[in-house]
Amino acid sequence: MSKNLYLDINVLQTVPSSNINRDDTGAPKTAFYGGVMRARVSSQSWKRATRKAFAEDGAEIGTRTLKVPQLLAEKLMELDSSLSQEEADKMAAAALGAAGIKVKKDNVTGALLMVSKGQIEGLAKYVLAGEELDKKEAKKNLLQGNSLDLALFGRMVADNPELNVDASAQVAHAISTHEIIPEYDYFTALDDLQGKEQSGAALIQTTQYDSATLYRYANVNMGELAHNLDGKDAVEGAVTFVKDFALSMPTGKQNSFANKTVPSYLMVTVRDDTPVNLVSAFEQPATARDGKGYLENSVNKLEAEFVDTQAFVDAPLATLVAGKFDTKIGEKEDNLNDLLDKLRDVLKKAVEDEDLNN
Repeated sequence: MSKNLYLDINVLQTVPSSNINRDDTGAPKTAFYGGVMRARVSSQSWKRATRKAFAEDGAEIGTRTLKVPQLLAEKLMELDSSLSQEEADKMAAAALGAAGIKVKKDNVTGALLMVSKGQIEGLAKYVLAGEELDKKEAKKNLLQGNSLDLALFGRMVADNPELNVDASAQVAHAISTHEIIPEYDYFTALDDLQGKEQSGAALIQTTQYDSATLYRYANVNMGELAHNLDGKDAVEGAVTFVKDFALSMPTGKQNSFANKTVPSYLMVTVRDDTPVNLVSAFEQPATARDGKGYLENSVNKLEAEFVDTQAFVDAPLATLVAGKFDTKIGEKEDNLNDLLDKLRDVLKKAVEDEDLNN
């Protein structure tokens, strides 16, 4: 068997009037694909939503911040109560400097840096061991003990590429399966304390929105995930990602539109050759037929594209489907939990065969 093992996640989800991911003008993000305008939600936006869902699920997540020196100083004082703030700050700056991270005069880094709790604790313990700071050892402590989000989404340190963590997951920008036309909401607000002699609105504004059936896609390189998690359970990490990617949603304008929905269709495949994004199913936009909307047609197009790809790639080791539509391509599970349980079993067997942790 090949030493590759990939997990594909395909989601179809309808979103009503909403503006969950805005551009610099405040309008919903869009993309042209197949010659027409599509609704779009950036991968960064959905990754952040997924990270927040990890935390709500009890998974350890990292911290992206300029204040890494302060986090390290706090951990040093927690482990050694005799340290003063000034001493801890100096030790933190020295340790980070040894690792190749510059600390500015205001005790922050020059750029945002993602770190896990384990990395902060490991570096603090290394500093307190009293040994002379070694560049290699300092960096080592920032390259192990990755949190789940760091293991999945990676880390780029422009000034010090040796501290980069290669992402084990790829997340596509979500796009609508069909053409959309942006719409505008005109609204006003009255001053509750204005007198009877006053008339007119105290505020007049417009906001843009759209509605769409979105195609969402992500994949996981299971070998890279196992490497990034330092021998921790990559299977459970992948299962958690599938669940929280499927159920999370960016929160832009959510109070204004109450647009939180759940997927109508979820397809997960386990492959041993290459990940496959099935967005080409919608290069020719889906259409709303017979009053059925876009969703059913989108499901049919997606499954047809899945079949067509078999002319170019190997058949998946497993294809699992959950949702309200019957499937012609895989095993239909009654609900998300059943799909996750089956996926866990499939991945455990595949990982044992691949011996990914070695």
